[in-house]
Amino acid sequence: MRENMLDLLADNPIIAAVKDEDGLQKVVQSNCQLVFILFGNICNIGQIVAQVKAAGKVAFVDIDLVEGTSNREIVVDFMRKNTETDGIISSKPSIVRAAKMKGFYTIHRFFLIDSMSYHNLPKQVAASKTDCVEILPGCMPKVLGWVQDAISQPVIASGLVCDKEDVLTALQAGAVAISSTSPDVWDNI
Repeated sequence: MRENMLDLLADNPIIAAVKDEDGLQKVVQSNCQLVFILFGNICNIGQIVAQVKAAGKVAFVDIDLVEGTSNREIVVDFMRKNTETDGIISSKPSIVRAAKMKGFYTIHRFFLIDSMSYHNLPKQVAASKTDCVEILPGCMPKVLGWVQDAISQPVIASGLVCDKEDVLTALQAGAVAISSTSPDVWDNI
């Protein structure tokens, strides 16, 4: 799946991110093939993923945002046994590493808020052994370039990517894809 995922990202550089039920209803009607699920709880996450999968899309779950789960690796087992999730997103290296060991495609999410978080990134990526890195906010082309130089994993730009200019700038800076919660970005770029 890892090689196929890179091809899928190259062919579909716009990733729809959904943060609520309204976004979920819009994404199943969108042209986006990849979906980042940024909401849910332990009781409904399986149903949310099933809706995305039924629409013929690839589902990634940001496990840190699923209510009722813990920071322990057991949550990865829960996702494997109770959902059809294709990939796991997390800001926690131990969760990313556990998800990769269970066969999920992994995305390690980073909030780059200062130089300390930037300089810590390569060490965290090495610890998680992730397949891909997500950088927030994604509208910082200079920083995206720095990240590309610091790690070997593909980079996804997310957060505050609001329009065509943001998308093109992030992709030109080296991101393989962008993620946005804006339906205008999903289908109008």
